Amino acid sequence: METPIREPKVRLSAGDRRSQLLSVATAVFAEHGFASTTMDDIAHGAGVTKPVLYQHFPSKRALYQELLSSITTDLSDAIGKATAVAETPRDQVLQGFTAFFAYVAAHNHAFLLLYDRSGWHEAGAQDPVLEIEDALIDRVDPLIDAGLAPLHRKVLAAAVVSMAEGVARRWLIGSEVLTEAERSARSEGLARAAALLAWGGLRGVQPNLDGASERL
Repeated sequence: METPIREPKVRLSAGDRRSQLLSVATAVFAEHGFASTTMDDIAHGAGVTKPVLYQHFPSKRALYQELLSSITTDLSDAIGKATAVAETPRDQVLQGFTAFFAYVAAHNHAFLLLYDRSGWHEAGAQDPVLEIEDALIDRVDPLIDAGLAPLHRKVLAAAVVSMAEGVARRWLIGSEVLTEAERSARSEGLARAAALLAWGGLRGVQPNLDGASERL
């Protein structure tokens, strides 16, 4: 009986291995949560030994916190690049929503991890969503009609951001049964619908002449 020939394992560079471990950890944490996930689970999913995993990350908490930081940066960068090339305020709103929903559709596990508040607390992490929300609010704020008090504009911008998050959580999270193409198509439709609603609402805002907006 012939001895089966084993395919040699491809040795990844340190950078590629780290990226692979982060990708696997994102999926495992998203599926099981921070508390129920062990470093053994992540090592097994990545096809490495636990010592190899510890060469890159000193602890489960450090790994989780790095994931949150990486996801926050990636999402912020995607939205920033999309809105930077838009030529009009209305297009900025559309491109911002499109980038946001496209990221969620392509990175469901990352979005689940980002919004898992129980995981943040268990890992002792700072609220990463606040950073994302603040970045989005800062981009929406200048698009709102002038004449409003700064705090009033911030409130409206926060409402727009919350709407995007709510739609994403309702319609895109947990859509693993869809194909990548189906999720992409759905994200485009949601982005257009949400952007149209947001833009229409923002354009219709009027200053509060009695000064109530100063007290929001």
